[in-house]
Amino acid sequence: MRRLLAALVLPPLLTGALAACGDAEEARSAMTVRVLVRDINIRPEGVECAGTGPYTHFHNRAPFQVIDAAGHTLAEGALSPGTSVATFAEDLEVTRVPTYCEFAVPVDVAARDAYRLVVDGHPPITLTPNRSEGPALVAVVPS
Repeated sequence: MRRLLAALVLPPLLTGALAACGDAEEARSAMTVRVLVRDINIRPEGVECAGTGPYTHFHNRAPFQVIDAAGHTLAEGALSPGTSVATFAEDLEVTRVPTYCEFAVPVDVAARDAYRLVVDGHPPITLTPNRSEGPALVAVVPS
């Protein structure tokens, strides 16, 4: 009787244990999602900013998701405030210059062949891996 009980109960338990091993958490890497919103606004460099015009959905606390090519969410959160960066490298000798608004948020993501960023439900933006300033996924909007 014990053998019969063991034969009936043990296989489902082993199957469940093996399946649990297959669902193990994937290794994740710390990266920064960096998005440069080319809104060409006139403002001082280095101040807090948000996207303007058609990019108003880029702002402090806007919800975002980093997704893979299949649409699976790899990371999510809220954008931090943007910071204005000069559009031109040359010194224009004025306090207010043409700028873009740059957003940078830390994420932990599993390795994938492709990454995309969804901000506040808008269409996905392709992110490109870049290591010039540490591990990052970057995009320029509009591309």
